[in-house]
Amino acid sequence: MGEIDFNNPKYYTNRELSWILFDHRILDEARDKNIPLFERLKFLSITASNLDEFFMIRVASLKDMVNAKYAKTDISGMTAGEQLAALDVAIHDLVELQYSTYNRSLVPKLAAGGLQIIRHHEDLTKEEGAFVDHYFHENVYPVLTPMAVDSSRPFPLVRNKTLNIAALVQKKKEKGELEFAMVQVPGVLNRIVELPVREGTEGNKARAGAVRKIILLEEIIERNIDKLFLNYTIVCAHPFRVMRNADLTIEEEEAADLLKEIEKQLKKRQWGEAIRLEVEAGMDKRLLQILEEAMHLEEQNLYKIDGPLDLTVLMKLYGMEGFEHLKAARYVPQPVPELPGGCDLFEEIRKGDILLHHPYQTFEPVVDFIRQAARDSEVLAIKQTLYRVSGNSPIIAALAQAAENGKQVTVLVELKARFDEEHNIVWAKMLEKAGCHVIYGLVGLKTHSKITLVVRREEDGIRRYVHLGTGNYNDATAKLYTDVGLMTCSEDIGEDATAVFNMLSGYSEPLVWNKLALAPLWLKDRFLYLIERERKYALEGRPARIIAKMNSLCDRDMIAALYKASAAGVKIDLIVRGVCSLKVGIKGVSENITVRSIVGNFLEHSRIFYFENAEHYEIYCGSADWMPRNLERRVEILFPVDRPELKEKLLHILESQLADNAKASLLTADGTYEKVNRRGKPRYGSQAAFCEEAVAAAREAFRENGGETRVFIPEMHHE
Repeated sequence: MGEIDFNNPKYYTNRELSWILFDHRILDEARDKNIPLFERLKFLSITASNLDEFFMIRVASLKDMVNAKYAKTDISGMTAGEQLAALDVAIHDLVELQYSTYNRSLVPKLAAGGLQIIRHHEDLTKEEGAFVDHYFHENVYPVLTPMAVDSSRPFPLVRNKTLNIAALVQKKKEKGELEFAMVQVPGVLNRIVELPVREGTEGNKARAGAVRKIILLEEIIERNIDKLFLNYTIVCAHPFRVMRNADLTIEEEEAADLLKEIEKQLKKRQWGEAIRLEVEAGMDKRLLQILEEAMHLEEQNLYKIDGPLDLTVLMKLYGMEGFEHLKAARYVPQPVPELPGGCDLFEEIRKGDILLHHPYQTFEPVVDFIRQAARDSEVLAIKQTLYRVSGNSPIIAALAQAAENGKQVTVLVELKARFDEEHNIVWAKMLEKAGCHVIYGLVGLKTHSKITLVVRREEDGIRRYVHLGTGNYNDATAKLYTDVGLMTCSEDIGEDATAVFNMLSGYSEPLVWNKLALAPLWLKDRFLYLIERERKYALEGRPARIIAKMNSLCDRDMIAALYKASAAGVKIDLIVRGVCSLKVGIKGVSENITVRSIVGNFLEHSRIFYFENAEHYEIYCGSADWMPRNLERRVEILFPVDRPELKEKLLHILESQLADNAKASLLTADGTYEKVNRRGKPRYGSQAAFCEEAVAAAREAFRENGGETRVFIPEMHHE
């Protein structure tokens, strides 16, 4: 055999088509009869919101390439045009499966479980119709803005992602030609409207066995649309929704003020090029033609929907009270045994590095780290990178408090965090007002790293405390995303952390790094070195193994290095939640590689990397996936975990996920994913196991503390 070309496009899967398979894996959860009914609704809602973002960013980007006559192929050898053609088929199939899941499986089961969705307003009883009409008059009518199109009024601008009702109308007296009219379904009103239950029930708390009924707002508006166009006969009325290109293009070199430039671009996102039109199946052809022409869309961009448009509404349905028996039991993140409530965090970190595993363990210590630093008279400086934070972030409040208390506070707020730009602009301005030094990211790079540095004056001199994580400083998503974090006062990491912030604020590059590896300059080379080291050990007949857990894998250099290592005999197990461009089972190339994806109640988000290193294993965590954007166009951090008992904990996380036979799917040689075959083994779900382990560890710590309830008491400060 000749030399194998590990870069051959036939060895790679297109990134976008791989993403569609990921959304299918989430859809599989919505179709799983073993999962509580309302959890299935939630998963279906997630597939819809994922698809919206995919259109606005990925499909939009491919369309831009086609419009720019960009002919370069991707790693799988496909042009942008070929990718769009393949996606057209794949997405239509996905949408069809979404709605057959909704119509054939979930809606009948909801009705059996006591919740009936009235699909058409024509199906309302006389009493229900009267209630709906009254509701329209009192709550909806005053908010609506009906719009007509004629020679004096051009076709209205339809905002991105809004739900609208289009109608053909005809003047009553003249019986003239048909005219187009529309009204936006207001996003400020609840889209789910519950109908009053029959007598014999108290309020809307139906007695056991009684069926609760809901109807969607667009049906109520459609039923009463004649009240908006009084001099017209309504010929037909149907809902529609348009998706637009929302990919921001910022010429950063030209943008004198990044803040103003992003604010300007955000407004454009509402009016970008239309890339998808969703309409109710059975829409009048004349009406459909008007919409297609107005949006400049072709047939393949059209989605005729058999059911409610925009299934993200199912998340609101999930939030309805009274159906707790149809939901999974809510998990409460547990206390961290090493950090009992009310403890001095700095004192505990000095005893040794601490590993946090969210959401199994609470995110509260990370928030307390900033809070205690803000109040501690010995703390001189706090430095932190922020990518996505929650709506009412306690971390932002603590940073502002620290600045007001006279600390040196430096915060890098990444303005280019997609779909959080607006949010981050508000926080950045607020932090500046409080006296923080705010850095708005770096030109040409996104800062995606998760690092906090606290500089503290102590008896033996200055000491640096550092938190490093795989996830955002977001207390809300920390309850839903699986991530790990490290709290340390290691001198080597402290020195590196100072160098990171000096680099971010003043572009001074350190001569040498002690422990950390950073993208875009050093990280990729570090990974390639670690993979190559395993390959050499395998060739020498020494133990060689790689386990890598991440969200996405589509960097050609990383995949080629894995292929090369596999060909040399390295055993490679990959845990990749989403996109995976690597193919398994190719003879002589990837026979030693397995890929699994875990989709469960929590979103798998941690990045953990294990290298056997001839029986002296090393383990790293970081903020970066193995994608070109993370490795080459972002500031990312990879950090080693050196303390033996913490390394064991991380290895346990990886081994548990490799043993998962409840929520894991395996990538097959034909490019599809299949649920792991249990072959008579007991059912084992890693996420459920981590929940149980965290509860047991917290109980054990509680007992060791002499059963003192202070573990569960909120921290109280008397100043």
